[in-house]
Amino acid sequence: MLNIALPKGRLGNKVYEIFEKIGYECPEINEKSRKLIFENEKTGVRYFWVKPSDVAIYVEHGAADIGVAGKDILLEYTPDVYELLDLGIGKCRMAVAGKKDTRDKIGKTLTVATKFPNIARDYYSSIGRAIDIIELHGSIELAPILGMSDVIVDIVETGTTLRENNLEVKTEIVDISARFIANKSSFKFKTAEIEALTEKIAEYLKREGK
Repeated sequence: MLNIALPKGRLGNKVYEIFEKIGYECPEINEKSRKLIFENEKTGVRYFWVKPSDVAIYVEHGAADIGVAGKDILLEYTPDVYELLDLGIGKCRMAVAGKKDTRDKIGKTLTVATKFPNIARDYYSSIGRAIDIIELHGSIELAPILGMSDVIVDIVETGTTLRENNLEVKTEIVDISARFIANKSSFKFKTAEIEALTEKIAEYLKREGK
């Protein structure tokens, strides 16, 4: 039995559709219920829904053999897992954004508001820029608007929220998408099952042109 952690929400629904189409269906998962774990002995899979930011934790600690997590989570928390495949879905960008018509004042310590402090530190360290970080968890676009920060580091999908608040992308840091990950011990002891699933996903994505 393969234990699979899926992220709650739209991304998880898209991922489950892929699993379903390649023969790892679990009809029970589509029923409306408060159950947390869904399994199908026939296909040898056990699914459970978790908060997107927790998927990598479940996989790292072996509660799940495999799972799907955003690249942003993997970069921010650097879990000790294998990254097997880029699923090419949930695409967005990690970027620096700030007020329109403003420029970075070199020589001044930059104040950065973000939900991703480690990604922000790594990026600015790579360009030799001194920063102060304000860690927020809500609508971080407010920080530069209210003068609390110079810029933000955040995920940008369409850019609509930035534009509507007179903000713009200053620099793109890295492309983000959903990644198929595996627990290292599980990969060692369930190599054949995990590799077979990985190959089927890769073939499906190729057929779909993703």
